[in-house]
Amino acid sequence: MKKNSGLITLEELQERIYLVRGHRIMLSTTLAALYEVEPKVLLQAVKRNIDRFPSDFAFKLEWPEVDNIRSQIVTLKGRGRHIKYPPYAFTEQGVAMLSSVLRSKRAVQVNIAIMRVFVKLRETLSVHRDLAVKLAELERRISSHDEGIQTLFDAIHQIMNPPDAQRRRIGFGVEERRGIYGRS
Repeated sequence: MKKNSGLITLEELQERIYLVRGHRIMLSTTLAALYEVEPKVLLQAVKRNIDRFPSDFAFKLEWPEVDNIRSQIVTLKGRGRHIKYPPYAFTEQGVAMLSSVLRSKRAVQVNIAIMRVFVKLRETLSVHRDLAVKLAELERRISSHDEGIQTLFDAIHQIMNPPDAQRRRIGFGVEERRGIYGRS
């Protein structure tokens, strides 16, 4: 995200929304870049108005959550590769509340764009939910003795709900620490 550039697209914003603790969130560092302010300025404004940001609006991430988000980002460019403190996470309501704390024209424009992305995500999830309900109704109506159709339904369910596979760690593992000549 470059300074003094136009607003980023809805797709780019959507890529910067993560799922943490059951909430769709945006990072304080991302929001600061969008609002074209320093992250510490954004957090200072939040801390001055802390009563507007309950824990379901904004919260500080734990290091494992930061590492999980970093693993979702393919490349880290420029600053932010080595952070000293974990960033804050802002839910949809927290982002909306930021517009009352940061009163610039840029903040209003950015908040409108972000709210549109959250609405688009909600609509997409609703469509998937409706499709799952219709599929369940159809499955109930078709007799269970037809194996071919049941196999088709099973395949559709696997596509809609892929199993949570454990991620394999990339790299080499070290079994024990050895000295330069192979001794401990």
